[in-house]
Amino acid sequence: MEQNILDCVIVGSGPSGFTAAIYAARADLKPELYTGLEPGGQLTTTTEVDNFPGYPAGITGPEMMMDLQKQAERFDTKVHYEMITKAEFSKEVGGVHKLYAGNKEILAKSVIISTGATAKYLGLDDEKKYAGGGVSACATCDGFFYRGKDVVVVGAGDTAAEEATYLAKLCKKVTLLVRKDVFRASKAMIHRVENTPNIEVKFHHELIGIEGENSLVERAVIINNQTQEKSTVEVEGIFIAIGHKPNTDIFAGQVDLDENGYIVTEKGSSRTNLPGVFAAGDVQDHIYRQAITAAGSGCMAAMDAEKYLAELH
Repeated sequence: MEQNILDCVIVGSGPSGFTAAIYAARADLKPELYTGLEPGGQLTTTTEVDNFPGYPAGITGPEMMMDLQKQAERFDTKVHYEMITKAEFSKEVGGVHKLYAGNKEILAKSVIISTGATAKYLGLDDEKKYAGGGVSACATCDGFFYRGKDVVVVGAGDTAAEEATYLAKLCKKVTLLVRKDVFRASKAMIHRVENTPNIEVKFHHELIGIEGENSLVERAVIINNQTQEKSTVEVEGIFIAIGHKPNTDIFAGQVDLDENGYIVTEKGSSRTNLPGVFAAGDVQDHIYRQAITAAGSGCMAAMDAEKYLAELH
């Protein structure tokens, strides 16, 4: 029996994946989407989403992803709750790409990669315990909830400096914990931190625990790694800002990646270095990393795929 070659397969199920599915389905590409291990992506770990246009009262991350999925399915997107574990891409224009979900082989003329990125955490048990109760990895997503409150930011790079200065505009006080005696951030970002009066930088300090009643953050337990002296800081929010890891391991060696593992796309498009392979969302965007920008790039990827397929005929 000859195997069916699909027009479009979407790998990943965050805002970029489902938006790509909506556009691809409406263009009659009959897309099939593979959700991966975390259906709905990073947004499902966010409790309140207040900055996505069209939801005046706000919405929870999981509810929003269900809405997006229903919209994609309304136009006959087929959703598979499976994970793509391997990819063999063709280098030819009009070539057939092979994807594998375990032993199942999927053939496609075009592939949209929207596997996202995973926020890096320190690995403390308390981070899981207080997730959604004051521990976050995204200041622009969650900072608003800490208006007028005290927070801790952990990290030493540009991400940490950026999150600290963003939060300083909203919060009463920001304590920035830096493990070594120097920042890894760029000079411009360091100057911004130093010139913000309500940021206190604690060099040689690490977060070792979180305390609070009812899974709500009340205190950060920190240690001076020079003197081994432990102390606590009264805060209501803890932002882990040690970077993200794009979920691109299975594509390495085929699709061009930058030095941090993000997929390189052609400027102003979702095209990768391989014909018929497109990338959308946080897997190729390490700057904005918002649901709305991911959704926009999902739209671009579907339109790029549609154009690519039309030119094959």
